[in-house]
Amino acid sequence: MLPWTTYEAMYEAALNQPEEFWLSAAQRITWKQGPAMACRERTDGWHDWFPDGTLNTCHNAVDRHVENGRGEQAALIWHSCATKERQVVTYRELQDRVAGFAGGLRLLGVEKGDRVLIAMPTMIETAIAMLACARIGAVHVVVFAGYAGPELARRIDDVAPKVIIIASCSFQGQTPIPSAPALNDALALAAYRPQACVIVQRAACRTSLMPLRDHDFHTLEQSAPVEPVVLRSEDPLYILHTSGTTGHAKGIVRDNGGHAVALAFSMDVIYGCEPGDTFFTTSDLGWVVGHSYGVYAPLISGCTSVIVEGGASTSAIRTLCHEHGVKCLFTTPTQMRLMRQESRHLSEVILPALARVFVAGEYADPTLLEWARSYFRTPVVNHWWQTETGWSITAHFFGLPEREPVSLMNDIGRPAPGFRPAIVSSIPGEQCGEIVLSLPLPPGCLAGIWKNGAIRVPSAYLDETRRYYRTFDEGMIQANRAVHMLGRSDDVIKVAGRRISGVQIEKIIATHPAVHACAVVAIPDELRGQRPIAYVVLDSEAECMPSSEEIVARINEVIGRWVGLKEVRFVGRLPTTVSGKITRKRLLVS
Repeated sequence: MLPWTTYEAMYEAALNQPEEFWLSAAQRITWKQGPAMACRERTDGWHDWFPDGTLNTCHNAVDRHVENGRGEQAALIWHSCATKERQVVTYRELQDRVAGFAGGLRLLGVEKGDRVLIAMPTMIETAIAMLACARIGAVHVVVFAGYAGPELARRIDDVAPKVIIIASCSFQGQTPIPSAPALNDALALAAYRPQACVIVQRAACRTSLMPLRDHDFHTLEQSAPVEPVVLRSEDPLYILHTSGTTGHAKGIVRDNGGHAVALAFSMDVIYGCEPGDTFFTTSDLGWVVGHSYGVYAPLISGCTSVIVEGGASTSAIRTLCHEHGVKCLFTTPTQMRLMRQESRHLSEVILPALARVFVAGEYADPTLLEWARSYFRTPVVNHWWQTETGWSITAHFFGLPEREPVSLMNDIGRPAPGFRPAIVSSIPGEQCGEIVLSLPLPPGCLAGIWKNGAIRVPSAYLDETRRYYRTFDEGMIQANRAVHMLGRSDDVIKVAGRRISGVQIEKIIATHPAVHACAVVAIPDELRGQRPIAYVVLDSEAECMPSSEEIVARINEVIGRWVGLKEVRFVGRLPTTVSGKITRKRLLVS
């Protein structure tokens, strides 16, 4: 039973009594030694959460549910869109497999604090490897399975892993892509050499094991099981590199205690999920959503997590939601656009168990959200967070008795407890500007940046006063605390001294039924400084296609001619990162 009935009461409690608030939130997880302190400043100026507490994240995600009678409940449900394979793993089976593989890692010399690099697609074995690392206090570093040798080599040299784990292949569509060549190229390029490599053999593309170097994953699973080790709350759980949309990828370090508390809290208050509910995220496990809501949050909360390998079609998502009684679906705007495109060829959908749908990763325009609400017949909301924060900065709170105002549903919501946003603008009196967050950040956010073998203060994210975390996103904050997003700082267009968000223009363009996706960027203008240019992807099956003149006229009508949109380019696709975010900088050089 939550101690608050309204959002304001909850947020004010976290704002005015943070120690009491977060120590109460910490009771959602199991501690070896419970914390008496919520937050403590470190000697380097950053902060640790629950610094006098000890725990094990794997125990919280797996063992305690077996101990509490949930051993026969499904923990993970896996579907491969490439091979059509499916697996259902109960909590008891997961405990046995994780404990055995953790024992196998021990045999390879992996100890507390060692890094283990995992370059695998979304598979049950990927989650097992992550949890096994957590079990023995090793730090897992999951990277995208499709990286070529040079990119993989950079990750290897950055984290110096004692062991590297790969699958024998990943897939592009239904085509198997052998992984061993990329691994061999990476090891030839990297300055650092791991002690061992572990390979998951897949039926579609088996590979030869190199003597002395390579070990079979499933053989290691049969090793003598090990018990979870006791870790300090501030000990690192994982390193996850950012997607690189803001420049060089950085290794974000996540702790054990604050991470577990934040994710358990979010499952309860934001997503409204209880033990036994089924949560489905379409994200690859190599991204932060896959970490937070494919593996850790659902399992820590005693839920069943549905994970998929490859891009799931609309029919596959519908089937999985129906067969497994999915309560919450978490996906991306890109996936949602594909669903909208495919849905016209499918019969009407009825998913009575599906209570709500969440989208994140990039901004979802209101037109897309309205379509999804009509299609799924359930609330569909956007929320805002980053790899660095690990969970929602702003959200909609379905676990509270208070109903969310309808007026908030098309935006990114209000700040989650502990996040204290403010606006910084270079223009006096301007209500919009860069969104910054007061320090300390709440539990679950980055514990630092991995650099030169140590955890460093994330100085690149701090403002000049070192009192605020810079999000590098721009927006405005309304009187009811609702945050309105304009876009990345680099995406805000300055036309003759006036600021216009590319997202604001994109929203209007997206209202045309033939527009599948669009992106607006700034180009130099001799007279006005900058002006926007639009790149538009059209739905090839739409009945009525817009002209560039029609789109320009619509922007002039809704916003005004001062915006200066003159050029609309129709393209077949937009450039994206491997995690699906549109990389607008690449449009400027196309």
